[in-house]
Amino acid sequence: MAAAYEHPVQKEDFAMSGAADLPVTLDDIRAAAARIEGFTHRTPVLTSRTLDERVGARVFIKCENLQRMGAFKIRGAYNAIAGLPPEERAKGVAAFSSGNHAQATALAARELGTSAVILMPEDAPRSKMEATAGYGAEIVTYDRYTEDRVALGTALAKERGLTLIPPYDHPDVIAGQGTAALELLEETGPLDALLVPIGGGGLIAGSAVAAKGLHRDIRVIGVEPEGSDDTKRSLESGTRVAVPVPRTIADGQAVAVPGELTFAVNRHLVDSVALVGDPEILDAMRFAFDRLKTVFEPSGATGLAALLAGRVEDLPPRVGVIASGGNIDTRRFAELLGG
Repeated sequence: MAAAYEHPVQKEDFAMSGAADLPVTLDDIRAAAARIEGFTHRTPVLTSRTLDERVGARVFIKCENLQRMGAFKIRGAYNAIAGLPPEERAKGVAAFSSGNHAQATALAARELGTSAVILMPEDAPRSKMEATAGYGAEIVTYDRYTEDRVALGTALAKERGLTLIPPYDHPDVIAGQGTAALELLEETGPLDALLVPIGGGGLIAGSAVAAKGLHRDIRVIGVEPEGSDDTKRSLESGTRVAVPVPRTIADGQAVAVPGELTFAVNRHLVDSVALVGDPEILDAMRFAFDRLKTVFEPSGATGLAALLAGRVEDLPPRVGVIASGGNIDTRRFAELLGG
């Protein structure tokens, strides 16, 4: 079993320092919830007696695979673009993403009456590229293993006079992502722990602010694929650590270094990070399909994978899981699950 990172900073330390020291607050997340209301779905919370019996806890799954465009990313993208001054928004936006933020930015831009140019890795899932183009965005490709997407995306936005909407390192994006956890906790009431997938860290940063703002003693547990453990390593060292661009089926979590703003939040609020292997992710996708009758993409299944594989030590009685997305086509789904 892979060791989980345990944060040395206690909850009391955060309570003493105050949420105002962080780049995003619970009030920001509540404001984001009001801004996105009527545009995003209030996604369902799934429960299963079979799952509860298997892991030994009451589990509540926030199904962001049933969100508009199939993932939580629409929350942050819409909140950020809607918050731009009208004259700035009218000039258009740019983004860089392996898929879900690309689709979210394209859809939000279209709905808000502006244009989007999206930088995507050339090996991004075809279904995500097609969906992004289908929402009306222009796609520019790059090689994720040899080129720096942040540098390329920043240069592209500057060259075309567009506003860059990064996938996670932006206060309004983080606040928007935090609305998923806000909704979950409004429905379930207090939980003992919350499992959240980590890519660049925006979802878990927003979720941690919401969760600990509402329930101080909740454990916030991040989940990363093995080999894509940049956040785990960064939290252990106390500074942002880069890893080689990972190769994992969880493409939405294939990030080499945590965001600057997200790390500023997560280093204070994330209690532990668990790692899961690709085979465990596949097992979770299969379990979700066979037993829960729902489809998760690999990145969306990592929280469930951590539970099923026993990667969370001292599992408490009531646990929330954010299933971050379900953007996977039938061909890829069948290919991954073996037939």
